[in-house]
Amino acid sequence: QVQLVESGGGLVQAGGSLRLSCAASGRTLTTYKIGWFRQAPGKERDFVARIRWSDGNTRYADSVKGRFTVSRDNAKNTVYLQMNSLKPDDTAVYYCAAGALLGTSYNYWGQGTQVTISS
Repeated sequence: QVQLVESGGGLVQAGGSLRLSCAASGRTLTTYKIGWFRQAPGKERDFVARIRWSDGNTRYADSVKGRFTVSRDNAKNTVYLQMNSLKPDDTAVYYCAAGALLGTSYNYWGQGTQVTISS
């Protein structure tokens, strides 16, 4: 089992920045990938970014490339999502999730943190 707890959400103006944190516990994460997803009201949950714990390899959705950065702190067992140049369209509940390196699924999810961007 992997437990994930997100934090760092809030209300910011368009153009501002936020950093989300995802603290992981329960298992060594070297064989996992950690993903960030978001779900806006009335919409499906979308992929935002992910990082492979073992080598730090990252991947981003086109909508956030160049604005968001995902990183990890091995000592703290924490993954971060630095979000810059925020837009009202980025408003959503953001979730982090963990899944095995092999495959595309994510088996463990956090509770989510609300991000609201005002125009």
